Amino acid sequence: MAQAVAAAGGDVAMVIDGDGVIRDMALGNEQIARDGADAWLDRPWAETVTSDSRRKVDEMLRDAVTHGRTRWREVNQVTPKRESLLLRYVAVDAGREGRVIAIGRDERVTAEMQQRLLAAQQSMERDYSRLRDAEFRYRLLFQTSSEAVIIVDPLTRRIVEANPAAHGFAGADKAPLAGEAFVKIFEPGSQDAAAALLTLAQSGSQANRAEMRLASNDREFLVSASLFRQDRGSQCLVRLSPAEHSQPASPDAGARLQTLMERMPDAFVVTDASLIILSANPAFLELVRVGSESQVLGQTLNTFLGRAGLERNLLLDNIRAHGYVRNFNTVIRDQYEEPEDVEVSGVSAPDAGGVSYGFSIRRVGWRSSERSPALPELGRSVQQLTELVGRVKLKDLVRETTDLVERLCIEAALELTRDNRASAADVLGLSRQSLYSKLHRFGLVTSIPPEN
Repeated sequence: MAQAVAAAGGDVAMVIDGDGVIRDMALGNEQIARDGADAWLDRPWAETVTSDSRRKVDEMLRDAVTHGRTRWREVNQVTPKRESLLLRYVAVDAGREGRVIAIGRDERVTAEMQQRLLAAQQSMERDYSRLRDAEFRYRLLFQTSSEAVIIVDPLTRRIVEANPAAHGFAGADKAPLAGEAFVKIFEPGSQDAAAALLTLAQSGSQANRAEMRLASNDREFLVSASLFRQDRGSQCLVRLSPAEHSQPASPDAGARLQTLMERMPDAFVVTDASLIILSANPAFLELVRVGSESQVLGQTLNTFLGRAGLERNLLLDNIRAHGYVRNFNTVIRDQYEEPEDVEVSGVSAPDAGGVSYGFSIRRVGWRSSERSPALPELGRSVQQLTELVGRVKLKDLVRETTDLVERLCIEAALELTRDNRASAADVLGLSRQSLYSKLHRFGLVTSIPPEN
């Protein structure tokens, strides 16, 4: 009977008597036979399984006699060659003397398939995660790159996508470039060259860069195009670089200079004519307490540098007038509005778009006392005034102290503005007439050159 049942499709068939002892068995799986399953014969079934499966065996024998058959259950068998062999059993009542037929199927193939399926699923998850991270890095690079990048469909010759730098160069800050004809962003004299560049890229030829002019401004750009495949189609990657910066005289020297600027201990920042930050080295990022350069790019330098009011204009006016400024004393504020005393040296450089400014910023808080020549005089004067207490009326002492402070403040403002009386009046919050009156009263007129 066991052999007939095993031949019907089971890997193992056992005839178990009312005492739970295996009285007959048949094996339809050669691998199970090689593992020594014959040793189960004439032994209680519960003794041929692991300890965690004995309860299952008892329940299956009981349920088979009571209900006629059981549901499929997984049992870990023990053989002379294996400590655990996973089999899936169903028990059926044999119909006489409490005997039960247990039919088992080897689950090792199924378990192996499940493991392979799980490994394949985990591999897919890892591949998806890498793909998602790569797409994020591409998006971040695409959006933050200072180089204009445009994706063009070579069949329709229309723009599929453009980064913010391309929108800025093309003057499309409000209307997106996506969907526009690629050649339309160039002036009429450059449109044929733009179309030819796409044709060369589409044909797979090694396309050289060509100089073209944009329609939004009269600047020349070096435009290059290359073909890439995506989603079973082809697209063109177009890059636009300002022509004046495309071929530096010494690329190696420029790279070395860039590396040195990155490692400078003093903060260094480059701005355009409107003081919009174009680049900043790590020392500047540390000074204003931000994590990455992208957090300051596009912001105005006035957000961090200088006291409110005229002082910011004084720095810029001196650079415009003389081309540079040295050791300008001011403050810098970090992103939490905490001020710190600094010295600023600045220089202007001509640019195709107008002018650019470079600023070197150095902490000087540790020697701020050295920059206050009036403090010793103030200390001596205060000591002299306190010695007069009891001999001179209080209102006279207050008047002398007020005069002393006014004189020191006026001298400091004149030094800050390089003896520019109009600027000094703005710094002090006085009218020019009030400042002139105080200059005459303190005898400071002779030390100030006449205004132009």
